[in-house]
Amino acid sequence: MTTAVLSIGSNMGDRLAHLQSAVDGLPALAVSSMYETAPWGVTDQDDFLNAIVIASREDFGEWDWLRLAQDLENAAGRVREVRWGPRSLDVDVITVTGVTSTDPRLELPHPRAHERAFVLVPWLELQPDAELPGHGPIADLVAALGDEGVRRRDDLKLEAV
Repeated sequence: MTTAVLSIGSNMGDRLAHLQSAVDGLPALAVSSMYETAPWGVTDQDDFLNAIVIASREDFGEWDWLRLAQDLENAAGRVREVRWGPRSLDVDVITVTGVTSTDPRLELPHPRAHERAFVLVPWLELQPDAELPGHGPIADLVAALGDEGVRRRDDLKLEAV
């Protein structure tokens, strides 16, 4: 059995519906609250809704998680035209328990997760004692990075199936 931490985000169309479609397609154990954040990288675009999903599946390896993430993005109409540009759905594999990878197609843990409050803040909510391999406790990373610009949206909720 493998457990994965996945970051989901959307800033196009019905953002909540896109995120719910990701949750519906994942074997979710836990889903964080929803957070709204300014775009990262290319900043001339709408704000994102973000959440973290902890998922587990008996027969999955790291490449299966990546394929599932890409399938969910494609089903939501994801188009890859501009790096860090607007997206209907973004599903990033942040960690897979016990796996590290330097393969450029799937780096694990995600190479920029330690820099992204929109990943760390919702993950901290779900797993306060979690650690990002190679970077340390999530709580310490959030304390160093801060949570400015990461706004919790209690008026929006994702439902795990």
